Amino acid sequence: MAANTPASADDSALPLRERKKQRTHRALADAALTLFSERGFDRVTLEELTAHAEIGRSTFFRYYGTKEDVAMAAEGELWDAYTTHFAHHDAPGPALDALRTSLTAAIESMPEGWDQRFLRTRRLAAGTPVLRDHSILSSMKAQARLVEILEERLAVDSADDVRLRLLGEFALSAWRCGARNWVAGRGPDGYDRRRGHGGTATLARRVEEAFDAIPASLSLALPPSPANRQ
Repeated sequence: MAANTPASADDSALPLRERKKQRTHRALADAALTLFSERGFDRVTLEELTAHAEIGRSTFFRYYGTKEDVAMAAEGELWDAYTTHFAHHDAPGPALDALRTSLTAAIESMPEGWDQRFLRTRRLAAGTPVLRDHSILSSMKAQARLVEILEERLAVDSADDVRLRLLGEFALSAWRCGARNWVAGRGPDGYDRRRGHGGTATLARRVEEAFDAIPASLSLALPPSPANRQ
């Protein structure tokens, strides 16, 4: 995940220094995504990236740990927002509902243009195995953090109660299913065929639909196999 807190939809209340940091953070990610999309992730060196962004290596490493981190910055912003929202969720109630509410809030808090950056990131990762692996690892780290927060809130060790780890699995599975449907243009009303149609509002709905489907998916029953019907 990104090392810095992502810009929110409205950062006007932040101190000037923090706003400048966020602008640099975003500008570096945008420059990287443009270069990687045009030339390929493996063909762009860190030196070329920092020269293109007109910053030094030391400045780069203040914002991102690796080339993979900056390439997948849009995902990192969402995971940072999600874990932050969940850590501050203090209302009582079912834990899965809290995970759902926090994820929806995180998606809806993404700044203008994030949805298009996320789609470009997905396209880049689709053709770059190292970025696909990085994406998976980042989601696993976010999931682990969600479980840690559950442990802190419930005062239970997930090693002793498998339900906490299952909750983390459900939350990330709902995200993956919802995001895939949104990217592909799928929804309950049919197939739109426009990638990412409707922006973050529609993405949030697709994720909510995936959460809604969890109970029914757990109760699905298989019919007898064809071999046993005779």
